[in-house]
Amino acid sequence: MQKQRTGDAKLIQELNRSIILDAIRKYGPVSRSEVAKIIDISPTTVTSAVFDLMDEGLVYEDGVGNSNGGRKPVLLRFNPSAYSIIGVSITNSSIKIADMNLEGVIARKKVYKANEYQGEEMIQFILDVVGQFLATKPNIERCQGISVITPGIVDAKNGLISYNSKLKLYNVPLKELLEEKTNLPTYVDNDANAFVLAENFFGIFSNYKDLLYITIGDGVGSGVMINGAIYRGFIGSSGEIGHTSVVQGGMKCECGNTGCLENYVNWPTIYSKIVSAIMTKKRDTVIKDMVTNDLSKITPSIFVQAITQQDALAIDIMDEVVDHFAVAITNTIHMFNPEVVILSGDIIEGNSLFLQTIHERVKRKVIPILKENINIQSTSLGSEFELLGSAAVILHGKFKFQIS
Repeated sequence: MQKQRTGDAKLIQELNRSIILDAIRKYGPVSRSEVAKIIDISPTTVTSAVFDLMDEGLVYEDGVGNSNGGRKPVLLRFNPSAYSIIGVSITNSSIKIADMNLEGVIARKKVYKANEYQGEEMIQFILDVVGQFLATKPNIERCQGISVITPGIVDAKNGLISYNSKLKLYNVPLKELLEEKTNLPTYVDNDANAFVLAENFFGIFSNYKDLLYITIGDGVGSGVMINGAIYRGFIGSSGEIGHTSVVQGGMKCECGNTGCLENYVNWPTIYSKIVSAIMTKKRDTVIKDMVTNDLSKITPSIFVQAITQQDALAIDIMDEVVDHFAVAITNTIHMFNPEVVILSGDIIEGNSLFLQTIHERVKRKVIPILKENINIQSTSLGSEFELLGSAAVILHGKFKFQIS
């Protein structure tokens, strides 16, 4: 029989440790024997791993459980404050950075406007603001790493931003650049993929194994989970729903295609439609009063407020957005048949009419057998879904926390 290599044994030990830590995180307070039963592993392995985890401060003993006759078992809990993580969310207009614990609870957060930076300027800006944020971070030695999420095509394995046309970032070795600057382990992933992970770690969709997550902001992105795993595609480009064509011969997209979804449903497009309707078509709308005629102050939340007030202009624009959006969602449902479609973004938050309307339009479009199972919901992560997404990436990557 071939002797097991030391490296193999060490890998098995590390995997067991991660699985045990994850079980304590999910089921704590829980005894050592219960952990062994839950994950079907030997009690000796659990005891050994728990000893190391307690030594690192990741696990602590918290009282005793009930006994069936013998000694009462000591209960274990996960300690999320043992270490910190740095979450970074890059969008086309800003960079959010937060200092979080291992459950995604934010201790400190800063938002930096991107000032329309692109290419090399954007890369340098990312490095600068991360450096500034870390310069004032206490207990840096307890930081487990940096997690960066960004729109576009990402090679998560190598920490590479492969393609982001809006920010003009192509084949950027962001993991390498940040690790050189900060000396901290760095993880990089697509933002929508991160949101899928976050919904499973922190949200209410932990029991779903097949889901589609779509986020609308400056652009449109999506993450796909199939049978409990993120579907990345051959080179990491799955989920580019924003660059699916919804208008034959439509407007030219910066990706080179025409009629791309994101050019019809993203916030810059919605904002332009509002301004054009007010300025050139002289449409009356409560939006003008909300911003005291200063159209530069129109925000997604203002737009949503106008919709909830049944403002005719806001409803008309929302209907146009929904029409295009419904085409893309229907196509994706037919392709992947998800259990749930989760929507997020500023124009979604608090916008029940949008959700109701998109549900009705999609239900009309899908093939008959799917009609009664259409399940479209808003994100359960709240307003900090971006930073929770970044937290989920590092928890999944470093601690190997599993999807529920």
